[in-house]
Amino acid sequence: MRRESGKLTLGVLASRMSRLKAVGENLSDQETTDFIAALYPNFNDEVDFESFLKVYLKLHAHASSRTGNPAKNSSAFLKAATTTLLHTISESEKASYVAHINNYLAQDGFLNKYLPIDPSSNDLFEIVKDGVLLCKLINVAVPGTIDERAINNKRLLNPWERNENHTLCLNSAKAIGCTVVNIGTQDFIEGRIQLLADLNLKKTPQLVELVDDSKDVEELMSLPPEKILLRWMNFQLKKSSYKKIITNFSTDVKDAEAYAHLLNVLAPEHSNPSTLAVKDPLQRAKLVLDHADRMGCKRYLTAKDIVDGSPNLNLAFVAHIFQHRNGLSTQTKQISFLETLPDDAHVSREERVFRFWINSLGNSTYIDNVFEDLRNGWILLETLDKVSPGIVNWKVANKPPIKLPFKKVENCNQVVKIGKQLKFSLVNIAGNDIVQGNKKLILAYLWQLMRFNILQLLKNLRSHSHGKEITDVDILRWANTKVSNSGSQSRMDSFKDKSLSDGIFFLELLSAVQPRSVNWSLVTKGVTDEQKKMNATYIISIARKLGCSIFLLPEDIIEVNQKMILTLTVSIMYWFLKQPVEEKPAATSDSENGSQLETLSNSTTDDSASESSVE
Repeated sequence: MRRESGKLTLGVLASRMSRLKAVGENLSDQETTDFIAALYPNFNDEVDFESFLKVYLKLHAHASSRTGNPAKNSSAFLKAATTTLLHTISESEKASYVAHINNYLAQDGFLNKYLPIDPSSNDLFEIVKDGVLLCKLINVAVPGTIDERAINNKRLLNPWERNENHTLCLNSAKAIGCTVVNIGTQDFIEGRIQLLADLNLKKTPQLVELVDDSKDVEELMSLPPEKILLRWMNFQLKKSSYKKIITNFSTDVKDAEAYAHLLNVLAPEHSNPSTLAVKDPLQRAKLVLDHADRMGCKRYLTAKDIVDGSPNLNLAFVAHIFQHRNGLSTQTKQISFLETLPDDAHVSREERVFRFWINSLGNSTYIDNVFEDLRNGWILLETLDKVSPGIVNWKVANKPPIKLPFKKVENCNQVVKIGKQLKFSLVNIAGNDIVQGNKKLILAYLWQLMRFNILQLLKNLRSHSHGKEITDVDILRWANTKVSNSGSQSRMDSFKDKSLSDGIFFLELLSAVQPRSVNWSLVTKGVTDEQKKMNATYIISIARKLGCSIFLLPEDIIEVNQKMILTLTVSIMYWFLKQPVEEKPAATSDSENGSQLETLSNSTTDDSASESSVE
């Protein structure tokens, strides 16, 4: 793509916009160009990148209105990253985010020039413009998500490099479970993930003290972090004279009484007898925060935020108290029982991939556990409708909350019926298997659904596939051809080829589709386990930086998980094929790409290359 001092030609701008898939590619290049020309009559030569983003936001709203699907708050991330509009978040939330950043990134070598940020200024919105801070915060939330070697972290970045950082951030955010469809302010910084990281039995096995038997333990393991935090808070409050049950982090805590009792239980040595005697909620909230300070808990909110019932900030406050002092004891009997529970790392990784993929689609409900949250069938129906619009018969679907079990079975029966319609392999699978939470069958169904989705994306690139089905063999052939044409001898025999564990082939592939993407001085030989992991993390970050939406972990590459290897290859292939001619490496022509896919068969998708384990 032609670039001069961060400028984009109008023609290329229109082409890029139509490919941004604001609402499903429902605007043609010509419609896009006409819309821009009507909005900005003087945009007849070149526009800078920030103007491009502003136009994109308007175009997104226009395209959304055409489908009758207005995207509420969908531009919040771009607004926060490219302008100084502050009306979308409260000053209290901004101060909380700034405190989180100043606390967790204070020792970062690159950011120490900008930190600490003054919460009363607009500096936060200036600092995030280059995307580096956002990438660093992703790694604070889930360490190791982004390979920092892939971040463009020069002191002065051009618009293209900034955009790469933002792309890397957004794709990485999706990969750790952030919602970036209809993105909101709480997702913008996403300190929430960091604060709730310890609220699971793996990180804090003492949580088993909250339950009485094995059945309750399994239920606890399936709860989202917020629910666990509420259960913990009520567990501690039972030790005091407080009789109410806390059900939320808003109206139930705004009088600060529950906080006063909770802190008296956890840190009685710092209690103030006058706290509960005070009648004014605001004054009581101030005394609660003084108590929290004395026990070493950093504030995430003000007394007014407590009284106003700010759910995000109250959640952060309680989570921080839990991190600092949870008041739980290690009970040998229960911990021992916990160690006997099955721990299938492979199943856990697959569940994570499918969970984050489903959440990235922007369904009505955020899911925290695939095996529990999909059992009523509704989210599966929503996901099917996203993947294949119009395929769900909503007239016979039952919307949550669903109390009658047979209504859940009806939803799941339709899920299975649609799966067979899409030619999934569903031998001996019935709707009731999903309702019962059968892990093996749910994972088998989700793999086929995810695979169908990514192959449909390729099929929809009709200029390359001519609308024909693309098989695993075609994908394998494409990847080997790209690497071979770049002059490398690397190749993969299948998606379970053990030689792929060193990561070299995928680095060669990424370099072939975008020569400037890989810094070979940072690549290891991939001999030792540590070297393989370094290469794998680099591969994932480079792919996300280009624009690939992938959910695999470094272990999936190192262990050559054939399902995840297939999704990685398809994502790279899809990204490359949707690039306009002017953006592709000079050595690659459209005719070359077309010839690679001319041999596509008309057969349905198969597992001949990946030898999928789905049965």
